[in-house]
Amino acid sequence: MALVKEKIYTINDIYALPDGQRAELIDGRLYMMAPPNTRHQNLVSEFTITIGNYIRSKGGNCKVFPAPFAVFLNKDDQNYVEPDISVICDKDKLNDKGCNGAPDWIIEITSPSTSRLDYGVKLFKYRTAGVREYWIVNPMKKTVTVFDLENEEKSNQYDFDESISSCIYEDLKINITDLLS
Repeated sequence: MALVKEKIYTINDIYALPDGQRAELIDGRLYMMAPPNTRHQNLVSEFTITIGNYIRSKGGNCKVFPAPFAVFLNKDDQNYVEPDISVICDKDKLNDKGCNGAPDWIIEITSPSTSRLDYGVKLFKYRTAGVREYWIVNPMKKTVTVFDLENEEKSNQYDFDESISSCIYEDLKINITDLLS
């Protein structure tokens, strides 16, 4: 008996989605995205403002992009993600369509429907693509898992009320409870 071959999707399939429909593409597999809730969007807004203000105050060159923002992780047509927050320090990676290559820092706000993807598939993809720092913010558990993908021994999990240091900006500390108050 022949096995059913799974369809391999490409970036053209992403661009062919109906208006308002969002999806990510990882290794040719489509992952449909549900509309985010208010708490999720509040976190994205607060992270964008906090990180952007920090970079500006230091005279930095990095840029902060909230979703929806296209990230083409690999030089192929089978990988396209929209992280909740992308921090890109190499301006040569940016063009009108988004980021070509790995952002320096990615933050994902996880939910029950995206948890497996965020903690498994995306962690692997981000690590192998060259992302330097990856945060998974879990509003249900009020935890943040920080992956220092350059120095694995520095990876850790934090509660929302703890002061969390960024890996790529050692003097940037974020307390999520304070962010949301």
